Amino acid sequence: MTGSVSGRDRVPPAAALDFTDRVVVVTGGARGIGRGITEAFLAAGAEVVVCGRTEPTGDERSGSAGGAIGGHRAVFVTADVRDPDQAASVIETATDRFGRLDVLVNNAGGSPEADAATASPRFSASIVALNLLAPLYCAQPANAVMQAQEGGGSIVNIASVSGLRPSPGTAAYGAAKAGLINLTQSLAVEWAPKVRVNCVSAGMVATEAADSHYGGAEGMAAVAATVPLGRFATPGDIAGCCLFLASPSLSAYVSGTNVVAHGGGEWPAFLRRSPPG
Repeated sequence: MTGSVSGRDRVPPAAALDFTDRVVVVTGGARGIGRGITEAFLAAGAEVVVCGRTEPTGDERSGSAGGAIGGHRAVFVTADVRDPDQAASVIETATDRFGRLDVLVNNAGGSPEADAATASPRFSASIVALNLLAPLYCAQPANAVMQAQEGGGSIVNIASVSGLRPSPGTAAYGAAKAGLINLTQSLAVEWAPKVRVNCVSAGMVATEAADSHYGGAEGMAAVAATVPLGRFATPGDIAGCCLFLASPSLSAYVSGTNVVAHGGGEWPAFLRRSPPG
């Protein structure tokens, strides 16, 4: 074995997930998966800026955009990140307030179901803009900040297993997420070595939107039974992947990677059809 052990290799595990004095932007960070990511970074000591098209109210404010965790409170910015100028304003708010930007998590995304045969051009363009172009619009100004500061930074894109397999009912969404995975790999090459770019392809995650989509607890239980680990992911499961990828010590040599967090995938359909024995 050759080479020397660097100081980075000797970082204690607890310190590796300490984001004190680090600045993090989470798009769509007040609800669903984004809220879980926001809360994880707040708990790790980070200063967090979140954005969304509408300001959170009521319970949505607790623990994320309006609540404090560990003495830290997220800053909310009203913005539609499909608009390049508004996306840039989110990054500008973070740097104006805190003087730097260490992590960008491009989480904003999603799609209602739509039949590909009849989906309007306007609908499809909006879905692609939110799930593919918006992450690029946020990443460009974030990269400019990170390239100019000591230590660079980390960008984490939240993709989906819909970008890795057929996505019937949400075809434009699946195509956009497939594009986001490729975009991640391209930016990781272009923006190295100062900026690391990775993504997390999430499987089915238990959120209010999922509960509605799958018809409540009974429907979710039936769908969860198709997952080898026997359950949906929680927002915290996806947040844990983000913390790892954002850590400048634990994932120092990880860039251009797609972490697939899907509980083992889905039971192959042919196994259900195979005769016993």
